[in-house]
Amino acid sequence: EEHRGPPRPLVPATAWTVVPDTVMSPRDAFFCAHERVPAAKAVGRIAAETAVPYPPGIPALAPGERIQADVLKALQAEVASGTRIAYCGDPSLATLLVVRE
Repeated sequence: EEHRGPPRPLVPATAWTVVPDTVMSPRDAFFCAHERVPAAKAVGRIAAETAVPYPPGIPALAPGERIQADVLKALQAEVASGTRIAYCGDPSLATLLVVRE
């Protein structure tokens, strides 16, 4: 008990607060032509990579889902709070991999 630090604040997991807008299969999105774009230009585009805040390790964005502003904002808040973003080519979320239009 003496080594235990202060408890972290409880916040809902990002993946539980968003409703995905799946527009193509994850396989098709992963294997089709894609490009890396700045996060601000990724809203409305189709994701070609996964973004998983860890903990808890539940995907908030998956290939084939349309990138929504609220999802991106929630993920960026996770990064700002020190949460690690797994399985994403740019864990800072400055850029995202999207399906080429």
